[in-house]
Amino acid sequence: MSKLNVGWAEVSITPSKRIALAGQFAERISEYVETPITVTALAVTDGEEQLIICSCDLVSIGENLMEAVREEVGAKNSEIDTDKIIISAIHSHTSHVYSRGKSNTAKRMKEIFDSYLPPEKQYRARVSPKGEDFMDADEALEFLIDRISQAILKAWENRKSAKYAQGFGRAAVGMCRRVCYSDGSAKMWGDTNMASFTELEGGSDSGIEMLFFYDENDNLTGVVANVACPAQVLEHRMFISSDYWGKVKRLLREKYGKDLFVLGLCSAAGDQCPRDLIRWVNPETPIDDPNIERNDYIERNADPSMFDIEGSNLVGRRIVNEIDMALERVHTKYDEAVLKHEKLTVDLPLRRVTPAQYEHAKEALLQYADKVVDHINFDDNAKMHIHTGTIIRYEEQHTRDIYPVEVHIARLGNIAIATNPFELFLDYGNQIRARSRARQTILIQLACGRGGYLPTKKAEQGSHYSAYVSSGNVGHEGGEMLVRKTTEEINKMFK
Repeated sequence: MSKLNVGWAEVSITPSKRIALAGQFAERISEYVETPITVTALAVTDGEEQLIICSCDLVSIGENLMEAVREEVGAKNSEIDTDKIIISAIHSHTSHVYSRGKSNTAKRMKEIFDSYLPPEKQYRARVSPKGEDFMDADEALEFLIDRISQAILKAWENRKSAKYAQGFGRAAVGMCRRVCYSDGSAKMWGDTNMASFTELEGGSDSGIEMLFFYDENDNLTGVVANVACPAQVLEHRMFISSDYWGKVKRLLREKYGKDLFVLGLCSAAGDQCPRDLIRWVNPETPIDDPNIERNDYIERNADPSMFDIEGSNLVGRRIVNEIDMALERVHTKYDEAVLKHEKLTVDLPLRRVTPAQYEHAKEALLQYADKVVDHINFDDNAKMHIHTGTIIRYEEQHTRDIYPVEVHIARLGNIAIATNPFELFLDYGNQIRARSRARQTILIQLACGRGGYLPTKKAEQGSHYSAYVSSGNVGHEGGEMLVRKTTEEINKMFK
């Protein structure tokens, strides 16, 4: 074991201009800033090994963003092993749309759909942002590269002798968002007020893995919290926001000081959301989401709307309450630990489609295009998502059958840390955590890449959004391989 040096930094990624907001089929342009958005960086070293983790208030981390940040950091600091940089997203739907570089699947899907339509029926955006006060996707990419790099470099320079402690809590934040029906089908955001409703497809994980960092005088400097729920209470709104994590930061800083750092990490939560689909509470104001429909709404005595600010405040309070209680239980702090960190490339099988599925997708697009009277919009794009995605995958699988992903496995004392680039369904995370030989296992999804949803076999059979071929690059066979490889690598470090 070696003495630890720990550094923190937080850098704003709040733009001074209006931006397009990521995460929905409907176009949205920011109207104001509800809470600032940031990147928080934590750097841990022991003289030989390095572990750098960034949490970004973004919907995902594209490979182009990841590569550019590493290049920028490496050019400015030769001490940092850029392979040891982990950049993750909280999956906020109220943050930047940035350029995806060569792997712009959404653009290709639109091109395919448009190819089935005559010119007069082409896609018409509801909003057309122009002017000097708007930041486009290319400008946003450069802005994010600069700010994330700044955070990493500052955290590295801020390293000092430090101590850490472990914590754990429970809060009802994430709940399954896929609904099963008696005919064997499933639906994301499905209506449960139906005689055909049978069960929610998966479980939920209320556990919060925590790490606390202190300076040499035992003053709390930073909190790490790992929650199995994406930051998407406010996902449909027209403002910039860090969602419930912004509320967590504000509340913690009110109690523990304005200089406290908070690293929010999203655990395996591809099929999770902050809403109770049994005790459904409607949004306070209308939302544009073709997958969310309630024909017979019954008012429930339950949480406030988990589409709105009051709901995000409540989620933040629940997390902070658990952090408070966990801090009260801290009795042992460590200033030295075993630190290990491995970066792996794991080859997973590309999820494939059959020729029959390909032909069905083309026929479905032709039939839909024939019905369009005027022009297509976001609702059309959403409905045809499955078919355009099927065509893209059919084209892709003729040139490759492997989807390589970047995975990080680290050890800090008796704590394991494992990453993946997917919206990983909860069952896989539970399998990894249960089989891990570490005393505590922190899982970070949406890290170092953009792999899309990784559904279970049950979800694929039920189908619908998040389980379509078009929703992700890897299917359940790859999910099982990822679990085995991740567990194997964790347990190597804890022999």
